[in-house]
Amino acid sequence: MKALLLDAPGSLVVAETDAPVPDAGEVLIRVAACGICGSDVHGYDGSSGRRIPPLVMGHEAAGVVAACGTGANRFAVGERVTFDSTVYCGECFFCGRGEINLCDRREVVGVSCQEFRRNGAFAEFVVVPERIVHTLPDSMEFADAAMLEAVAVALHAVHLTPMAPGATVLVIGAGMIGLLIAQSLAATGCTKILVADVDETRLQLARNLGVESAIQTLLASGEELVKAVQAATEGRGADAVLEAVGRDETVIAAIDAVKKGGTVTLVGNITPTVTLPLQKVVSRQIRLQGSCASSGEYPEAIALVSEGRIRVKPLITAVAALEDGAKWFKRLHGREPGLMKIVLDPRISAPRISAQKETVE
Repeated sequence: MKALLLDAPGSLVVAETDAPVPDAGEVLIRVAACGICGSDVHGYDGSSGRRIPPLVMGHEAAGVVAACGTGANRFAVGERVTFDSTVYCGECFFCGRGEINLCDRREVVGVSCQEFRRNGAFAEFVVVPERIVHTLPDSMEFADAAMLEAVAVALHAVHLTPMAPGATVLVIGAGMIGLLIAQSLAATGCTKILVADVDETRLQLARNLGVESAIQTLLASGEELVKAVQAATEGRGADAVLEAVGRDETVIAAIDAVKKGGTVTLVGNITPTVTLPLQKVVSRQIRLQGSCASSGEYPEAIALVSEGRIRVKPLITAVAALEDGAKWFKRLHGREPGLMKIVLDPRISAPRISAQKETVE
């Protein structure tokens, strides 16, 4: 089969490899779409230690069932499906509590590290355990379905964050996850959402995507952002903050912008270590929590995207052939302005790029 192979840090080549064969309890999926995740971009240069070559990356995918291993009988050949990125054991303490994202033996599709290696979906075929597969509605395009993993991550962060009716919630970062968090907040009933970023084009997209009366955007950072949030909340600060960047300055801003007794949910994960203003956290009795991946939100994500309550198509910059994958990785890694989600489609035989944007006015 054809696969986009990470053969060395920063080097991607299209290679012919053997198609995987499903073992017992596994499903072989013919890939129709696979999104390039920010973690893939951060990992492909070797800096994260989570994409050790040689590896086929890719975990945001959808396609059609091509074959089923022994005992895998929930899906029929030809059925349209997507799958979770988390491979959980189903047997440990945390899996028993339904906290599959915290599984003691957790693995991730398209990731290789010291503990495990799993090839992903930047290829014509991928094999995954049947237990992480979900059926797609016939009406959902494969490129849109490739966004479901990110939607589930956003929903998980929102569900972890306590908020009373009428709460004001601040989202720091209007990148892919931040925009999906804002939409998830609106879809689950939050009516006062502040979205902060330093890029006006992303904030305009946030305004276009959201319920106009629910989303207010703030072109600010640091102390200016804190003052703007206080002005919007009668000096109290936001009831909750979801931080979707993961840098010193944005984590500190999140702590400064939340009210006393409020909650800061950390979703961004760009840097492994940040500076924590401990005295502010303690003296203002702030609750800090992390949000990891998703844990059972896929059915909700599928429903909300199908119903149009979360819009993903405007976030897709382009759908491209697998052969163009290396070029797109370089552009994303170089932080080219205006790029959001790139989806690779192994079914495209000749290199081409097709925009998938929906008009947002």
